[in-house]
Amino acid sequence: FGILPMIVASIYVTAGAILIGVPIALFTSVFMARYCPKKIYKPLKSGIELMAGVPSIVYGYFGLVLLVPLIRQLFGGTGSSMLAACILLGIMILPTIIGVSESAIRAVPESYYEGSLALGADPIRSVFFATLPAAKSGIMAGVILGIGRAIGETMAVIMIAGNQPRMPKGILQGVRTLTTNIAMEMGYAQDLHREALIATGVVLFVFVLIINLLFSVMKRRNK
Repeated sequence: FGILPMIVASIYVTAGAILIGVPIALFTSVFMARYCPKKIYKPLKSGIELMAGVPSIVYGYFGLVLLVPLIRQLFGGTGSSMLAACILLGIMILPTIIGVSESAIRAVPESYYEGSLALGADPIRSVFFATLPAAKSGIMAGVILGIGRAIGETMAVIMIAGNQPRMPKGILQGVRTLTTNIAMEMGYAQDLHREALIATGVVLFVFVLIINLLFSVMKRRNK
């Protein structure tokens, strides 16, 4: 019942989703808070909120019919891989991070931006070096929520990650995460097998707890 391959796969997939999703979400939130025209803002905001409400199985189907064949065509292999899971989870965490980050940016007093302009900085530099650092706490909170969404996702990952319980050997190889391992085996598990899956859930809970503790420590150091 060794779960080390699932632990490593969960870390890799979550890290990949963060690398893909966080920059896109950050730039989108800046655009929506500072530069987005009013005519575009409402449809864009509604679309992002709609993304947050789409069921995981729909995202999984989207990945199965679009991402997996595309990766298979471009890079070879089966297409069901860690790369597909990273891209799909990066898309899934966008609404969470964008919503929280935009609110944090809008909460920063306008005097920060105006003061930076008065000191000679251009508008873009004022946003990224005056407004964003002041909203750092709220942005980090959004990132932590996105990490929680990524590491806890199950159905979408089951459909596109390959579900191979082995150590990850490459981004184009299939993997199995902690959550998918529990979902796939709990239905027929008994006795010690069932207890091992429950212990897997405890490990997943500890992961999320560690992430939140690290975020709390970072906030204290910043203060």
